[in-house]
Amino acid sequence: MFPKPRADLVPNTADYERLPLVKPTGFREYDARWLFESEINLMGIRALGLGLGTLLHRSGVERKIVVGHDFRSYSCAIKNALITGLLATGCTVYDIGLSLTPTAYFAQFELDVKAVAMVTASHNDNGWTGVKMGMDRPLTFGPDEMSTLKELVLGADFDFDNGGSLITLDDMAERYMADLTDRPRLQRKLKVVAACGNGTAGAFAPSVLEGNGCEVVPLNCDLDHTFPNHNPNPEDLKMLHALRDKVLESGADIGFAFDGDGDRCGVVDNEGVEIFADKVGVMLARDISSRTPNARFVCDVKSTGLFLTDPVLKANGAQTDYWKTGHSYIKRRSHELGALVGFEKSGHFFFNAPIGRGYDDGLVSAMAICDMLERAGDASMADLRRKLPQTWGSPTMSPHCADETKYGVVDKVVAHFQQLAARSETVAGQTIRELITVNGVRVVLQDGTWGLVRASSNKPELVIVCESPTSEDNMKAMFKNIDMHLSDYPEIGEYNQKI
Repeated sequence: MFPKPRADLVPNTADYERLPLVKPTGFREYDARWLFESEINLMGIRALGLGLGTLLHRSGVERKIVVGHDFRSYSCAIKNALITGLLATGCTVYDIGLSLTPTAYFAQFELDVKAVAMVTASHNDNGWTGVKMGMDRPLTFGPDEMSTLKELVLGADFDFDNGGSLITLDDMAERYMADLTDRPRLQRKLKVVAACGNGTAGAFAPSVLEGNGCEVVPLNCDLDHTFPNHNPNPEDLKMLHALRDKVLESGADIGFAFDGDGDRCGVVDNEGVEIFADKVGVMLARDISSRTPNARFVCDVKSTGLFLTDPVLKANGAQTDYWKTGHSYIKRRSHELGALVGFEKSGHFFFNAPIGRGYDDGLVSAMAICDMLERAGDASMADLRRKLPQTWGSPTMSPHCADETKYGVVDKVVAHFQQLAARSETVAGQTIRELITVNGVRVVLQDGTWGLVRASSNKPELVIVCESPTSEDNMKAMFKNIDMHLSDYPEIGEYNQKI
């Protein structure tokens, strides 16, 4: 019998070495994320593998699974512990080694395997670990699968089977990169900066971009799991500012910032302006809808209102559906609606056929942007940016709020704004036009200014974003109103940044 995981084990004790530690809050809406050693140990990771293999078995999914790991000092050990659990439930495990998350997704198609488990902490600080999982390509787990997995793991309710086997594949990285370069080379000569934050993408991005005809200027592409410069996070202003400086120094046409596991892509234009991913999405939607009449897109509730109001998208007959933030949600919604692309403001883009296979891949996103620039003739990325209607948007702000309390806090915030709307009271000097509550609350004012408050799906934080189509002052007034209300909650701590 495998013992039930506990949440009270302490490192450097005998029990810690022989019993599984699993903090329940690590099972999030669509990913699993823990602080390694203090919230989960290797025995706990083995329990996760046992639970995942059991879930495949009870769901009627063939027990074959692709497993890979990102470039952290402890990720390989965590992957090996996960594999031992999977093997004990009779799974055939395809170990693809060091990889990007989209490399693991690609391997599902390449090997004709339904299930995947990618060991990655993505852009999180060192100390974090996690697993992105799926069993119905190209989709990944949502709340239902995560809830079932949590019950199996915490209850030690496992189906053991001695029929497991391990297949080690040492060429999947090459097969993945060959697939991404199996296309016509760019005819427009583009100089691009590839910023990888010393994360896993450094082993992939420069080669893929060069293989497609780009002149590549590498920035922090040497792998270093201490992340000596900044976290590999395309939403982090430190990473974007470093990319901006390199673009201006090198005279590049564009700069790309890839996150720790390579499924996201941030953009800086040729003038050094950092373009948030939702605005890049509008540019791509313009380009794609000009070639595909009545194109359908999906974007998350953090994204700009231009997806609905942009005159070019309207003229092209494009339709956009706003949905829950989170790579699993947008991926699934895009798949269900048959959308050409799903856009998430954090930089996850989901290209369905003919551009992609439906999963998020930062390199596929980068090449789609390069293709857009090629079709734009002599126009620069800055020219395309200037053609968009102007809006004033905030960065993504994330005040600390414990996993145990964040959803309750957001419920209270939603109720607060619902009461204001019901009483026709003003927010930032305007009445509320609409409340979108598919994921937290997006408060839309009469002039289109909006502010969003939601709980982060994978960190102990809230997420706050504001935008105004009328003025920077109105955007800041929206944030000030939200911030003043949040100050009433002692559960909310310091912000990562403010406007």
